[in-house]
Amino acid sequence: MPEQAAYEVPVDRERQGTWRYGIAVTRHPRLFVLIPALLCIFASVGLFSLTSTPDSRLFFSDDNPQLQALEDMENTFSKSDNALVAFQPVEGTIFNPKIFQLILELTEASWQVPYSNRVASLANYQHVSADEDAIVVRDLIDADESFSTDYVTEVEQYVMNKPAILDNIVSVNGTMSAVNITVQKPADDPNAVFEIIEHVRAMLADFEMRYPDVRFYLTGATAFDVAFTEIPAEDNSLLAPMMIVIILLILGLSLRSFWFVVAAVLLIGLAVGAMLGVTGWLGARMNAGTTGAPVIVLSLSVAYCVHVLVTIRQQLLEGVSKVEAIAESLRVNVVPVAITGMTTAVGFLSLNFSDAPPFRQLGNMVAFGVVVTFILSITFLPACLCLMRLKVKKSRSLMSGLMQRLAEFVVEFRRILLLTMGAIIVVMSLGSLRIVLDDNFVQYFDVRYRLRTDTDFIEQNLSGMNALEYPLNSGFSGGVMDPAYLQAVQRFEQWLRMQEKVTGTVSVVEVIKDLNKSLHGGDSDFHKLPESRELAAQLMLMYEMSLPSGGDLTHQVDIDKASSRVVALIRNASSAELRVLNSKAEKWLHENTGFQTAQGTGLSLIFAYISERNINSMLFGSLFALFVISLILIFALKSLRMGLLSLAPNLVPAAMALGAWGYFVGTAGLSVAIVVAITLGIVVDDTVHFLSKYLRARRELHYDPEHAVKFSFRTVGVALWITSLALMAGFLVLALSGFRVTAEMGLLSAATIGLALIGDFLFLPPLLMKIDKDIARARPVPNRL
Repeated sequence: MPEQAAYEVPVDRERQGTWRYGIAVTRHPRLFVLIPALLCIFASVGLFSLTSTPDSRLFFSDDNPQLQALEDMENTFSKSDNALVAFQPVEGTIFNPKIFQLILELTEASWQVPYSNRVASLANYQHVSADEDAIVVRDLIDADESFSTDYVTEVEQYVMNKPAILDNIVSVNGTMSAVNITVQKPADDPNAVFEIIEHVRAMLADFEMRYPDVRFYLTGATAFDVAFTEIPAEDNSLLAPMMIVIILLILGLSLRSFWFVVAAVLLIGLAVGAMLGVTGWLGARMNAGTTGAPVIVLSLSVAYCVHVLVTIRQQLLEGVSKVEAIAESLRVNVVPVAITGMTTAVGFLSLNFSDAPPFRQLGNMVAFGVVVTFILSITFLPACLCLMRLKVKKSRSLMSGLMQRLAEFVVEFRRILLLTMGAIIVVMSLGSLRIVLDDNFVQYFDVRYRLRTDTDFIEQNLSGMNALEYPLNSGFSGGVMDPAYLQAVQRFEQWLRMQEKVTGTVSVVEVIKDLNKSLHGGDSDFHKLPESRELAAQLMLMYEMSLPSGGDLTHQVDIDKASSRVVALIRNASSAELRVLNSKAEKWLHENTGFQTAQGTGLSLIFAYISERNINSMLFGSLFALFVISLILIFALKSLRMGLLSLAPNLVPAAMALGAWGYFVGTAGLSVAIVVAITLGIVVDDTVHFLSKYLRARRELHYDPEHAVKFSFRTVGVALWITSLALMAGFLVLALSGFRVTAEMGLLSAATIGLALIGDFLFLPPLLMKIDKDIARARPVPNRL
């Protein structure tokens, strides 16, 4: 027998339930393989029912006040879902006959887009003029014209002197224009957005072929809805295989056993398949927020496998039989693995406190996957190994030697390490105070995707992609035509245009001013609001009677003409800037107009507040997880002191990771709120395994704290290194995601897990040796552990 067996106190294993359970597994391996495997395979059938959700609003809960305000506005006015097609000639401006013909054709083709109910372009912009006492409304670009030089010049002069068109439909330099297609998606058909975007893409492909000297760009709310499904699907097709390859390399190099790797891969496949299958059975839809679930479960599966497999390998290297090695591995690992399973599940279940529904679903999916993985790791995995011919080479691994030297280093320099690590922890954690909640939903997708580059180009050259919308209620039917109301709206628009990054505004005011000017023979002195309500109402009636089909003003004025909508177009604004601007706008409205209840809304604004709301909701969730995990550790470790002591190395890594993020990045968005909850449950795993071995050395072997630390390094150090490496690899793979929320979550989580490993090796042991003063009489031990 190896040297260490000579000084270990014999343990009455036969009286321990975990030993008896391990023997039962080795005696009936086929039963323990078939039952879990068949249940997982049955659950995996639900994969055929798994679908995805193409909706950018999925990150908002039903009780989100900004979402409720948006839905109230959409119930009053028409919905603003759209696909925006922009185009730019390679040379010159849009003011030439060929581009005019393109605009006419593209406008006509856009009406054929499924569910389109409004098409706005330079071609059908309503040019208002007067014919004696009548108002004439016609399309700005007349299809019956020959597009002579004089006609093109006349249109150009009109456009370049029209603030409502510039920086909205046409760029200020005249080199770019757009066609905005407003769609009314059926509420009962979530896949309608795919039909819309597929049609638009096919339409653009046709125009790109017919107009090779024109560049086309696509963006809009509907395009982003599709991206919230397409990009996660692309991520899964790339990231999951990448993670599988990494897992095979880690397991192969660390365990050096073909059959160990085979058993682990089978377990991982069953766990991930069962998780996704049950998601399909329950009718839940995959979305951008749940993209990482399969990769996270892949990583966690490795962590559970490794602890069981490393112990079996150590036992086999000591000359123990396969059956006894498997039973012994279950004896020493069932309880720690169960504890880590519970703490990890609690961490992910705390995501149910998140304000973003996708994160709730992510938490539930991974928590279920963790439970399945735990069950498989103590049933299927050891039973599967019983049916295999296991052979391990009797050679001392490099990692074992490194762990031994690391243990000796930690014990020798424990006081210096405790002070040094404490100082580093404090300094790094302070960096979290520098984090500013700031992001931009347009930039949620990486520049590798055309939608992102198209959107950035349009925002830089044509119009701001963010919009703040203000429904202003007069309080009575027809109140929109009241001069006092219109004057208040006009003053608000003027104030908005003076604000930084606001490129323009859209409201009914400009329409009425144009109508008044036209009614007075085009006299510029009458480009102002009418002085009487009756005249304003008459102008509006004449205008509406002259509008073509699909050109009504329901997107600006409600049916009763009691409310109108003001839209502020904003360029290159972050979430923080949008929140500040909206607060200033609401304050100005309340102080300078009669719109005391006016509230800003819009999809951009909801995204601007979601990070802040998610942080607030997850604060309680993280505290809840911390409380539950603390109780689990206290009862599992049978020590109040050890349970509370374990909180330090579990909380510190997240604080350090966020601190590093604060120093090097500074801004954080939607993902930050969930990182603490996710990693809290994961980093506990390593602490639990280290403490369980430490307590075993103290209670069963009667070692003093120094030798108990060395025992922990020797028995579990390699496993901790492998599991942390696998988990870091898994989350770093997520950092390659094209969806920024997932990528930031992956990078922060990987950093937290890495710092947790450092803490468990360099901070927890010195802390244990410092605090654990209850030294029992230690048995004589050899110098080499």
